[in-house]
Amino acid sequence: MDRNALLASGAVGVVVIALAAAIVVPGVLADPTDEGPVRPGPVDVADVSIAAGPATGETATLEIETRIDHRRNPTQNVSVLVRAVDAESGLLTTTKQVDVGTISRDGEKTVSTNLTVPREGGYDIEVILYRNAERVDEARKSVRGVSAIKPPYLQSTTSFTDSEALPPVSFSIADAGEDQTTLDLSATLANTGDDPAEDLSVMFVLRQAESNIVASRTTVDAGAIRAGRTETVSATTTVPNDYNYYIDAVLLRDGVVIDTARGAANLNPTRTISVNQTTEEVELRVEDFENGGDGGAPDEREYAATETESAAPGFGAVVALVALLASALIARRRSQ
Repeated sequence: MDRNALLASGAVGVVVIALAAAIVVPGVLADPTDEGPVRPGPVDVADVSIAAGPATGETATLEIETRIDHRRNPTQNVSVLVRAVDAESGLLTTTKQVDVGTISRDGEKTVSTNLTVPREGGYDIEVILYRNAERVDEARKSVRGVSAIKPPYLQSTTSFTDSEALPPVSFSIADAGEDQTTLDLSATLANTGDDPAEDLSVMFVLRQAESNIVASRTTVDAGAIRAGRTETVSATTTVPNDYNYYIDAVLLRDGVVIDTARGAANLNPTRTISVNQTTEEVELRVEDFENGGDGGAPDEREYAATETESAAPGFGAVVALVALLASALIARRRSQ
């Protein structure tokens, strides 16, 4: 056979075999347009925002919104880990992980996470972004004063006023007796909300400044305060004379304390106190604050110290020696 014909037959055979293999086994021949495995697009933390959520007496919920920026190819197995670390102790308080899945669109994707923490102190919020269980980015933000997030029963638009022209607590003397003084007490409340405030009451507590003894306690109904209005609540009480008092006013709604204020009543003309401090100690007669009874104080007497001395008349030691010798002689005669 001609050599050229043999080579041509071999070439044709190779082509036939290749075509047959391509038909029987797809994918044997590489696609010239195939660029290999698709690399996932880049993702990172664009921003983190924190909002106050629901609260109870003990806990507060932090609503954390993480914005993830994504570009180019789809990215699979994306997840976000959020942690709350106590700002003072550095201890981990709580953690939560959210599976985002696959991100295919270019732009930002929002991931929401709620963390429940104790309603006290402050926290460092750490947000860690993972792709295929590999950390790719992270961000941190801090939140302070979590105790200011109040549960619904503590939320109120009504509070005591805070003005020198319109003080939250004031008093006037209604009657000055020989031993006791009657005071007219006033508390000024303002409703800064859009709705009327109802079921309010004010408790007035008068404490003797130096001893903190409660001299009087009275509660009055504050009624309803219209939106945007300021109202004054009044009460009358009687306390012993010649003492200085702190006037504590407590605003309550359905038995829950929602605000407090303090004033001072100086009924001792020789000594004065301010709301923030006392400047001098005074003599306190506890019987003035007793409820009923004569309140008589125990009788205090001073006794003079006395010194007793003893002395034997005569010669002292010489007489004692003579007596001893005489006793010895008498005993000797009896023995004979």
